Amino acid sequence: MTEPDFLRTTRTSYDTIAADYADRFRDELASKPLERALLSGFAELVRDSGPVLDVGCGTGRVTAHLAGLGTAVSGVDLSPGMIEIARRDHPHLRFDVGSMLELDVPDGSLGGLLAWYSVIHVPREQRPRVFAEFHRVLAPGGQVLLGFQVGDETSHRTEGFGRPIALDFHRLQPDEIAEMLRRAGLEVHTRMVREPQDTAAFEVTPQGFLLARRPAP
Repeated sequence: MTEPDFLRTTRTSYDTIAADYADRFRDELASKPLERALLSGFAELVRDSGPVLDVGCGTGRVTAHLAGLGTAVSGVDLSPGMIEIARRDHPHLRFDVGSMLELDVPDGSLGGLLAWYSVIHVPREQRPRVFAEFHRVLAPGGQVLLGFQVGDETSHRTEGFGRPIALDFHRLQPDEIAEMLRRAGLEVHTRMVREPQDTAAFEVTPQGFLLARRPAP
C-alpha cells in the first residue's frame, strides 16, 4: 500500500527538528497545571486496566510523565529521530517507530491510549481510520485521551527552529472530533477547553482535550 504523503512529510520534518524540539519542550508540563491534572486523572483511570500506549510520543516527555504516575506505558512515533532521543532520555521505557494508521498492537490489548497533540497532523479524511485503529487496540473499558488546538484552520509551516520543514497543523473542533470518535465506537465522557496561556507566547488558540472509552460489554 502506498504511504500517504502526510506521513512522509511529517516524519521527515520531525527528524529534521528533533534535537531542537527536545530542548524547547523538555519542561513544558511544568507550567501547565491543568494538563498535569488531566494526565493524572487519565493515569488513575487506566492504572489497573492494562498497558498504555502514547501514540505520537515524540521525544517521550509525556510518556515519562505518565510512567512517573504509575502507568505501564510505552511510546510510538512516526519519526526515528524523535524516537532516538526518547530512548536516550528515558532508557527505562520502551519506544518504537510506527504509524497511528497501523499500530503494531494486538486487538483489544490496551487499557489506555494517549494521543497528545499528535492527531493535529492527520488530515480530516484520515481521522476516521485513525480513530477506528484506536478502537481496535483498546480493550473494552479502555480509555483514550486526546489533546489538540481548537479551531477550524490548517496552517502549513515551512520552517521550524530555523530549519526547513513541511508540516501541516490542523486545528480541530471538539464537537466534530467527539462525533468521529463516536462513529468509531468510542464514548466521549469528558471534555475540556481552556484559553491560551499568557505565559506561552506560542499559544494563539484555545486548547482542547477529550476523554473517551471503548464501551464494555
